[in-house]
Amino acid sequence: MRRFGWVMVVALLLAAGADAKPAPKPLLAPMHWVASWATPQQIPEDRNMLPADALTGATLRQVVHLSLGGRSLRVHISNVFGTEPLHILAAHVARAGLILGSIDPKTDRALTFSGRADVTIPAGADYISDPVAFDAPPLSDVSISLLYDQAPAQQTSHPGSRATSYYAKGDHVSAAELPTPTTVEHWYQIEAIDVFAPANAVAVVALGDSITDGHGTTTNGNDRWTDDLARRLQASPATAHIAVLNKGIGGGRVLLDGLGPNALARLDRDVVAPAGVKWLIVLEGVNDLSVLTRDAPVSDEAHRQIVAGLIAGYEQIVMRAHAHGLKVYGATILPMMGGEYYHPDAKNEADRQAVNAWIRAPGHFDAVIDWDAAIRDPAAPSYMLPLYDSGDHLHPGPVGYKAMADSIPLALFK
Repeated sequence: MRRFGWVMVVALLLAAGADAKPAPKPLLAPMHWVASWATPQQIPEDRNMLPADALTGATLRQVVHLSLGGRSLRVHISNVFGTEPLHILAAHVARAGLILGSIDPKTDRALTFSGRADVTIPAGADYISDPVAFDAPPLSDVSISLLYDQAPAQQTSHPGSRATSYYAKGDHVSAAELPTPTTVEHWYQIEAIDVFAPANAVAVVALGDSITDGHGTTTNGNDRWTDDLARRLQASPATAHIAVLNKGIGGGRVLLDGLGPNALARLDRDVVAPAGVKWLIVLEGVNDLSVLTRDAPVSDEAHRQIVAGLIAGYEQIVMRAHAHGLKVYGATILPMMGGEYYHPDAKNEADRQAVNAWIRAPGHFDAVIDWDAAIRDPAAPSYMLPLYDSGDHLHPGPVGYKAMADSIPLALFK
């Protein structure tokens, strides 16, 4: 009986222990990486290349404008068009200073790569830095300083930076200002910055040509339509978790290479690969339509083929993006009549109208952003409204880009 009693006591104690619940642990909000800034890569044209030995033993400082903020970040460095391994001796990030090209030294942080200060990036590859604690507010400017061992054998670049970059011989990655730097308005080797953000943080990619890249905007002014959209999103608590990634390449086309790779060739790298992408806005096709007749008129059959080919290209983009769970928004092609570079005629305008009619038709894209309607001159619909025109009748200016951003229904990003 005495043994039975002890067994009962032990059983009761075990039962009580089983019913007892441990003290609750504080819940931590889940976090993940999301791209806050990104730019597409290409081989720069001769006029946009740095001198062959310019970066040998030199520091290159480049400034980028974030959309989404975070308390830690990581940097993507690209050698995708390089033909030999690229050795970076050191890389630093810092908040941009008040003087152009300067940094706030208090915010300077060294980047590492698998714990090392230097990194060798294989030809054709990208490298992502280790995460670094860094206070990066939304819409802030971040400087990336790279110290090169040898200049790249073939440069990987984004010529249309609309931002000033600075380089000088020697190790100046932590210097508040570079000594007597040479300046250029291009980016080299930098591809993206990711921030560590709450689980609901996501990104929208803008795939396009020079209109998305920002031709006609203000150097260092961050007044592309993607910048204006980022500011709109950050202004509302309902959308402040959304980043905007500009993947525009000047002269870009859907079907054929231009100054950079065609849209179908760069879809995986520029749209699918960035962290946290949920939506895609496609504004591309004006160069496909216009290059066709830039040098000489073509047959009616050639006009029909370019329209059919462009539509088929859009279908491929939608199909491939949907396979990765992205929603795809098609943007109508802006008015282009009067442009001196392409000198379009009535047949080009008919092609544009045919493509825009397909974009607007239900069932092709998940939604439509009708920038043709937002930007055209009501009195002459094949022309851009003069208020929005940069002056070349092809690209909007800052006022036009803001009108484009303002016309986007934010309900698309719910």
